[in-house]
Amino acid sequence: MSSFQGGPSPEGSPGLLILYTGGTIGMVPGPAGLQPGPGVLEAALPVLTPAGVAVTVEQFTPLIDSANIRPADWNHMLGRIDAWKGQAVIVVHGTDTMAYTGAALSAALSDARLPVILCGSMAPLNTGGDAEANLTLALISALSAPAGVWLAFAGRLLPAAGLVKQDSHAADAFRSIPQERLPTPARRFADRRLAILSLSPGLPAAALNAALGELDGAVLRVFGAGTMMQDPAIIDALRSAVARGGRLRAVSQCENGGLEPAAYAAGAALWSAGVENGAGETAELALARLWLALS
Repeated sequence: MSSFQGGPSPEGSPGLLILYTGGTIGMVPGPAGLQPGPGVLEAALPVLTPAGVAVTVEQFTPLIDSANIRPADWNHMLGRIDAWKGQAVIVVHGTDTMAYTGAALSAALSDARLPVILCGSMAPLNTGGDAEANLTLALISALSAPAGVWLAFAGRLLPAAGLVKQDSHAADAFRSIPQERLPTPARRFADRRLAILSLSPGLPAAALNAALGELDGAVLRVFGAGTMMQDPAIIDALRSAVARGGRLRAVSQCENGGLEPAAYAAGAALWSAGVENGAGETAELALARLWLALS
């Protein structure tokens, strides 16, 4: 853990906590590709931090690629956010699973008492890319944003509950789909077996049944406004999972519009099997909410 102040610090200066999990923003070239660079983020912060702002940096050890993020990491973030007595928390995070962490923190902190700002970049610091601008935006937003969970990226502050990574290379990599705010069912993620499963034409019923047999619950990405194939074996797999006590929650494979359960006869089997309606939730938010409901 390290602490510093940006420029002269008046008495009672606002305190920011930066949880540095890893990600491209602090990486350097290595023999197998980009890898975490010791001290890269810490060296940039004194230059970018507004004057008079006290910053504490807590680094994950080891730093992790966001592809390896787990619910246990979300719980660690939540614990530090709950314990922080300063003005705001910034979570520096890789972009690949930013939408999952944004959804997880938003679902667990629906009654957030301070701003939590997610930040990452598509290019590392000191490479002429987007890292410095995104980090500066996060630092400024932490001092002015309302309570809640946000992403500071590409010149915009986006609600983190409905993030979609829309591009794997462009600097403007994210957009946010508006999400209904719901009460927090729990504030930590328990040890559960959950996954997102997509229905697709020709999906073998045995494969779906086997996957559901290993899970405590699942988010199902279904077609359109809420339809699925009329395969009796597929329908039976869903009914059997629910009968065993599994929780299934449906969301649309379309990014916008959500589900309308009564619209099509081809969707009736979903609801009669006991599948829950995720309405307009992103798959990531549906997963986070289902996980908390089972925690």
